[in-house]
Amino acid sequence: MTRRLLQALGRARLSTRFVTQSLLLLLAVQLAGFAAIRVSIERNARATLADELQVGERVWQRLLEQRAQKYEQAAALLAADYGFRAAVSEGDAGTQASALENHAARIGAPLAALLDTQFALRAHSGDAGSLALLQQVAPRLAGKGRAAVADGQRVLQFVMVPIKAPVAVGWVVMGFPIDQALLDDMHALSGLHVGLRIARADTPAPLVLSTLSPSQAQALARHAATTGSLNLNGDQCLVREVAGGAEAGAPPWQALLLRSVDEALAPLQSLQLTLAGITAAGVLLFGLGSAWAARRVARPLGRLVQASEQLASGDYSQPLQAADGADAADPGGSEVADLARAFDHMRLNIGQQQQQIRQLAYWDRLTGLPNRIQLREATEAALAQGPAALLVLGLDRFKHVNSVLGHAMGDRLLQAVAQRLAPLAEGNRGLALVARLGGDEFALLLPGANAAQAQARAADVAQRLAQPLQLDEQMVDVSAGVGMAIAPGHGQDADTLLAHAELAMVAAKRRSAGALMYDPASDTASAQTLSLLTELRQALRRQELRLYLQPKVQLAAGARQGQAVAVEALVRWQHPQRGLVPPLQFIPFAEQTGFIRELTLWMFEQCAMAAGALAEQGVVQVSINLSTRDLMDHELPARLDSLLRRHGARASAFCLEITESAIMDDPQRAQATLQRLADAGFKLSIDDFGTGYSSLAYLKQLPVHELKIDKSFVMAMDQDRGDAMIVRSTIELAHNLGLSVVAEGVENAGIVRALQTLGCDQAQGYHYSKPVPLDDMLAWLQRQGAAVPA
Repeated sequence: MTRRLLQALGRARLSTRFVTQSLLLLLAVQLAGFAAIRVSIERNARATLADELQVGERVWQRLLEQRAQKYEQAAALLAADYGFRAAVSEGDAGTQASALENHAARIGAPLAALLDTQFALRAHSGDAGSLALLQQVAPRLAGKGRAAVADGQRVLQFVMVPIKAPVAVGWVVMGFPIDQALLDDMHALSGLHVGLRIARADTPAPLVLSTLSPSQAQALARHAATTGSLNLNGDQCLVREVAGGAEAGAPPWQALLLRSVDEALAPLQSLQLTLAGITAAGVLLFGLGSAWAARRVARPLGRLVQASEQLASGDYSQPLQAADGADAADPGGSEVADLARAFDHMRLNIGQQQQQIRQLAYWDRLTGLPNRIQLREATEAALAQGPAALLVLGLDRFKHVNSVLGHAMGDRLLQAVAQRLAPLAEGNRGLALVARLGGDEFALLLPGANAAQAQARAADVAQRLAQPLQLDEQMVDVSAGVGMAIAPGHGQDADTLLAHAELAMVAAKRRSAGALMYDPASDTASAQTLSLLTELRQALRRQELRLYLQPKVQLAAGARQGQAVAVEALVRWQHPQRGLVPPLQFIPFAEQTGFIRELTLWMFEQCAMAAGALAEQGVVQVSINLSTRDLMDHELPARLDSLLRRHGARASAFCLEITESAIMDDPQRAQATLQRLADAGFKLSIDDFGTGYSSLAYLKQLPVHELKIDKSFVMAMDQDRGDAMIVRSTIELAHNLGLSVVAEGVENAGIVRALQTLGCDQAQGYHYSKPVPLDDMLAWLQRQGAAVPA
């Protein structure tokens, strides 16, 4: 009994499968026919609508013609009035204006005007804003009698009739705008929507009048092409453009006639519903017949139930045996054996699908991009072949999109970003790929790429994300912080490279820098930098920091030409275990953590104590660098003043150097701090000029006294003509602004002579001396005296 029940269940499942497949096939055929009928109906409807639009164009032109005739007759009546003609002949301005006003009020014309035979205005009534346009087109209007002219905001119809007594003594002009009432009349007569558009400098031009809903009017205005089929907020419409003409000096205008395809198809929906009912009845009858046939075919197949139980257990490794003992791999045998072979083929397919499911673990479901696991394996493969670059980007303000627009919109945003980034993986020997790491983070692997190529690709990423995304009715601006890491310099395995790229990405987003290369000096996660802040604080207490000085030599003609008149103060760290630590290994970290403010105060105090000894050797000014953190500290001027009073130094003996980038981080706050420092008597200098982004207009507002030309332009100016021209232009610019100029990076006597020729005020570089401790600098100054090398 149990065996028969199982066989019955087996037949029922197979029958259901057979009937279902048959019904799906029939349904597909019926749907294809239904779709063909629908396409035919829509094609015919569109042809009919095109004819309606053509007729509508004639109706529109007839409406304008009738309207013009009406006002032309009214104008002719006034021109023929004896009293009005007499007033025109006698030059009675009062009577002329009164007649124009009364007649315009009687016929409802917004504008009535009297022109003499030379088309000069003699009297008018009503809308004075259109007089300029009237006088502009009047000479051409006299030949045609009527015209519709746009003035940028509306379209006016003018009619012009001569006043004869008996020869022409003037012209009567009536003007009336094409208004919403006319468009509504056109819509009522023809069932067509009408939009009025005037050409402007912007393209496409907005509609000035329309019978459409506001949302559809806005959608139509966004389309540059206004002929053919357009989608207006989901409503498919046919559009026909009727040119309104254009007078010389006046913008052209057009009337847009629209007919909704959806509205035209609405009456045909009943026919489609009838066809759908016939289709449903056919499917039902076919299903009943298929079920009867399936039961007859399925009975002999019950014997395969036991043979297929091994598939149900999940064992796909053993070939199936038919119930009659035939091998499923045997090409011969009965129909049952054929079915067994089909089951065995299914076994193989299911096994392949399981393998595919395991492979899905390497792909991101939402975006269809490779996931972190696949990226990691691809990175390892790329590193095995040679150098590689890894870019990690994190979207800006993604959490805000999720919270405001919802997670569904956030998912769509991620999918749209993935579509924009996917083409970046083309090329690169087939190993490059774009992956989604999770959340709002993506990655781009570039096998064989160097730092320059990675930066170029990062710029490409920014360009691809620059265009806002349209998500339903929302426009979403997309930007991202991009972190870059280059192997093998930034990591020799996938995990390290990815971690460093993510750190650079976080720094790029925090600084709003767009794209940043991984910098070990700013890697706060490394074991070295984790202890660096504590050691740097201890360095102050243990007096491990050293003051180094580099001279600035006077180049300008004068009593002290060729002598060191100033020095720049620099800091070095004499670490007890690491030795002399280069500034690049601790200055960026100090800026990042804010400890740079402590270093600045230490430097200033050391220079204040040494100012007297330096002055004895002829050094009248000491330059000290300020960081971004210093400029953001509103208490800095007070702290420096306290140190000056403590050591009896003068503010005028110090020059504070600020980079362009430090100023531009927060220009208003930086300018306020600089102004207070200048008011206190400090000299101010723009360091590394030419490498930042400050404008000349903003530079003029700063209370600076000096520009320092960046050494990248100076070091090769004797060999690079371009660098020499930049230096020349910078010197001339600074002198025109009343600023002195210091050139840093002077390496040889040829550069010194070139700078003197260009009128540079001071020079600084290894040609004179490298940075040295205070005692060594005092000795150098004493030895050099007036014999500084030229």
